[in-house]
Amino acid sequence: MTRTTVSDPEESQWLVSPEDWQAFFDAYERVVLIANSDEVAIAEVVKKHGEGALFVFFNKVYKVLDAPFEAPCLLVARSSPSGANIVYRREVEEVLSYFRKDALLGILNLACADTERFSPIAAFEGRRAGRLSLAGYFREFYPTTHLPTSGFALALWLAETCRTEVHLEGFSAKRSLRWKLFADHDWTFEQTSLRLLARAGRLHMNNVEPSNAYVELARRFPEIGDGAVAAAAVEVLGNRLESASLAIDNLVSLTKFQGRVDRLLRRLKPATRKQRDKAASGKSGPV
Repeated sequence: MTRTTVSDPEESQWLVSPEDWQAFFDAYERVVLIANSDEVAIAEVVKKHGEGALFVFFNKVYKVLDAPFEAPCLLVARSSPSGANIVYRREVEEVLSYFRKDALLGILNLACADTERFSPIAAFEGRRAGRLSLAGYFREFYPTTHLPTSGFALALWLAETCRTEVHLEGFSAKRSLRWKLFADHDWTFEQTSLRLLARAGRLHMNNVEPSNAYVELARRFPEIGDGAVAAAAVEVLGNRLESASLAIDNLVSLTKFQGRVDRLLRRLKPATRKQRDKAASGKSGPV
């Protein structure tokens, strides 16, 4: 498999239409999307997928990279109402330092909502950058109270649009001690969708079993039936959530003083540009 031919890095325009990006991704045997997760071991991921793979990273790559990445790769820079996150946070130079120059094929400035604005191509430190808007793709599909994560958005679009194999690494939606999950996104909906697509063979996830234990339980004891299995699972889940809620209420009561101090300090802190844009638009932006 040969590397995709791309235009001169100094050109102001690169890939700008869904058809452009479809052709770009389909030039690879596998497209490997790497989440910013503690579960990702980069050396193992590269060894696993090897030749013919395009590795795709998202925004804050320093969460998973500690040295310049050397395999063919693409950086996805998610937009918000303020433009690409790494641009308005002035992180472009830092993020790009985690890629070897000849390995990074370019930057995909991604928008997933009508309120998200692309950054000027020149803002990406002279690297080739293209644009892809998936706002229309998710308009009637994703829960309207939330915004899709960049990884989920690109994974679904690739699975439905492209012929290449789509592999997901680190897509667990688990909070770690170092990194939190942002409430802007519907993590339950995303994990449900990805698991269903993985079991249908539309994409590949490294942390999903090929079959569902509850489905197998209903198969093992057909006299119980799918509905009874689902009802029992919901009942148990409800009990566990109620227990967790009681523990959380107790924790909140114990930390009321710390909470008051935190709120006071936050009020004294000047609003960031992103917070001002959120207040003006009335919507939350992605991470």
